[in-house]
Amino acid sequence: MAAQWTRRRGLLPLLCRAFTGRGRRLAPERRAERRNAAPTPISRFCPPKKSCHDWIGPPDRYSNLRPVHFYIPENESPLEQKLRELRQETQEWNQQFWANQNLTFRKEKEEFIHSRLKAKGQGLRTESGPKTTLSAEEMADFYKEFLSKNFQKHMYYNRDWYKRNFAITFFMGKVVLERIWNKLRLKQKKKTSP
Repeated sequence: MAAQWTRRRGLLPLLCRAFTGRGRRLAPERRAERRNAAPTPISRFCPPKKSCHDWIGPPDRYSNLRPVHFYIPENESPLEQKLRELRQETQEWNQQFWANQNLTFRKEKEEFIHSRLKAKGQGLRTESGPKTTLSAEEMADFYKEFLSKNFQKHMYYNRDWYKRNFAITFFMGKVVLERIWNKLRLKQKKKTSP
């Protein structure tokens, strides 16, 4: 499994995630979703001790998203720590949302197929053994219904995702400025010291 993990360098990949949303309360229907959440196992992979990069793993079996192990530098500043924590929290939030969404999708899809086949008087399997399937047109009805039913949930997800991305991008800018400032101060000290 370790061979499937890859390194990720630089600040550009940080643009993918954002914001914590601490202190905010979930709507009652969203709290119920969280209670019925799919389990999100944490990977046991640990990057090499000398690694100075983030590592991206294979897709999670529930969410289909690739988990990231974030590199923690020894001399991490408070601002860099806040940025890393925002990224970690966003990754966990994203993993949880998509694990729940995929679980719901699979469950409702199976129920839809079963109910349509039952209405036709067919079973889940043919007499010879393979699974009975529905036509693309029939499945299109399910996809349309599922998207309509989950429109509000996806709208909230997109809104929160953009907020998180904006916050992480903002903190990335602050970290870059902090690093530039520290380099300039170091150069200034070298010039002035005898």
